[in-house]
Amino acid sequence: MKLYVSVDMEGITGLVDASHVDSSRHNYERGRLIMTNETNAVVNTAFASGCEEIVVNDSHSKMNNLLIEHLHPDTQLITGDVKPFSMVQGLDDSFKGAMFLGYHARASVPGVMTHSMIFGVRRMYINEVEVGELGFNAYVAGYYGVPVLLVAGDDQAAAEAEALIPNVTTAVVKEAISRSASKSLTPAKAAELLKAKTEEALKKEVKPLVPPEKPVLRIEFANYGQAEWAHLMPKTEIEKGTTIVRYEADNILEAYQAMLVMTELAMRTTFC
Repeated sequence: MKLYVSVDMEGITGLVDASHVDSSRHNYERGRLIMTNETNAVVNTAFASGCEEIVVNDSHSKMNNLLIEHLHPDTQLITGDVKPFSMVQGLDDSFKGAMFLGYHARASVPGVMTHSMIFGVRRMYINEVEVGELGFNAYVAGYYGVPVLLVAGDDQAAAEAEALIPNVTTAVVKEAISRSASKSLTPAKAAELLKAKTEEALKKEVKPLVPPEKPVLRIEFANYGQAEWAHLMPKTEIEKGTTIVRYEADNILEAYQAMLVMTELAMRTTFC
C-alpha cells in the first residue's frame, strides 16, 4: 500500500498558540520536535502494518518544519515552499489512502488556532459546502479517488472530519478550551493513541470524498480590502454587498490553486 500523509502543526499535541507554531517564537523548536515525533508515531505504525511506500508532506506555514533526520528512514518527505498544491502537493491516484495529522478546524468554528489558510478568511465554500483546509484537501484527494483514512488533531477538527467524511477514523490528541487553550494528552500518550488509530484506520473501508465536477469556490474575507486584492485573480467576481469573492472552476484542482492565489493576494492588504 502507498500512503500519503499531510502534516499541519496547529493540531499537534500540546501546541496551543503562536509561540508553538511560529518559527520566530520561543516555543517553536519544541513544537516542531513534537510534530516530528507525532508524524513518526503514524509512519512507523503504517510501515509495520504493511505499507510499502509513505510520502509525507510538511503542510504548515513555510512547510519546512519537520526534522528529516528524525523521521523513519524509509519516509519520503516533501518540504519547503512554494508548492503548486500546498498542503496536498504530490498527491495523485497512485496512493491508496491519505492521512491528515496535526489538523485544525476551519475559521468559523471553535477550536485551537482555528483558521482557513489565512486569518483574513472567514468562510470558504465549495458550492454550498463550507470547508476549511481539511475539507478542501479531502476534496482534492477525492478527485484522485484517494480516501482520507485518518484525521488527527483537536476535538473540533475531529468533529469537522466526521461530519464530512463518513467512516473516517479520528484521533483526538487535545480538547479545545478556547482558541488558545486546550486539555491535551502528553506526547507519550498521544503516540499510543495515534498508533492504535493508525492500525484501525488502515483496516477500515472509507470512500473518497468526491468533489463536484464544476465547483464554485466562494471565499468570504474579513474586510473589503482583502476581497479587492483577491478579485485581481482573473475570472473572479465580488458578490454585491459582501466581502465574498466567487470563482467558477473547471475542476477542484483549478479551484484549489485559485484559492491559493486569492488568499496570497489578500494577505497584501495593509492598514494605516
